[in-house]
Amino acid sequence: MRSKVTVVGAGNVGATTAQRIVDKALADVVLVDVVEGLPQGKALDMAESTPVSGADVSVTGTNGYEESANSDVVVITAGIARRPGMSRDDLLLTNMKIMTAVVTEVVKHSPDAILVIVSNPLDAMVQKAYEVSGFPKERVVGMAGILDTSRFRTFLAEELNVSVTNVSAYVLGGHGDSMVPLLGTTTVGGKPVTEMIEAGRLEEIVQRTRDGGAEIVNLLKTGSAFYAPSAAAVQMVEAILGDRKEILPCAAYLEGEYGMSGLYAGVPVKLGSGGVEEIIEIDLTDAESTALKASADSVQELIDVMAANQ
Repeated sequence: MRSKVTVVGAGNVGATTAQRIVDKALADVVLVDVVEGLPQGKALDMAESTPVSGADVSVTGTNGYEESANSDVVVITAGIARRPGMSRDDLLLTNMKIMTAVVTEVVKHSPDAILVIVSNPLDAMVQKAYEVSGFPKERVVGMAGILDTSRFRTFLAEELNVSVTNVSAYVLGGHGDSMVPLLGTTTVGGKPVTEMIEAGRLEEIVQRTRDGGAEIVNLLKTGSAFYAPSAAAVQMVEAILGDRKEILPCAAYLEGEYGMSGLYAGVPVKLGSGGVEEIIEIDLTDAESTALKASADSVQELIDVMAANQ
């Protein structure tokens, strides 16, 4: 029996996530969106591509959740993008309501699923999904660190003119200005990157990584990134469905790890069929520890705003 993955949100990120899952023939896919016709049309288009790709999976588009019943994994991309004149808190509270409604339906129909949260602001949304779902912490995980790390590796590979596969790096912390690239453990072909790129230039690359999403928004004018985010989400889905025990930077619920408790933060985790099967603690420099704590404090501010507006 094939696995089943539901993707909630048929916008660019959600639809591309669904398409990648179909192309890899990882699972049957259900695409859910509130816009009438949108998930149905995109699902039909994907289904009609399977004879070409050879992917023997089914693709269903729907405006409800009945078809998503008994999903193994549910990827949630639903939410609005920040609009001109909209404050960060406005975005937070609007997407909080959307996340609450979505997770309530998902839990009702797929009580044993693992939730992969992609919606922004990511760290706050995965916290909300955890609270609403009532699921064990292992079965609610956020995607951001893989995306941030991929951007960092891309820029380093370009700078040094090497294959991206030769760059080993982790970006931890929140998804945003407070993310923490671990320069001390970043290597290229096994050699510390700090010995290959001078400090000033390396800091410019770190800043470009932090601004990675905004750079794409500024170029597109009317949209935001979706190819890399969807690839990152699918890497998580593949690790879960394949029980790969892959160590990836994801937003996980901390209970004492890295000196933090009671909130989600981007850290290396072992991802397998049980979801977050282990949190990997890396030795950090004092500066990295301080930066990670500051990143967690930024996430806590968002959590406090949500709590005050329940």
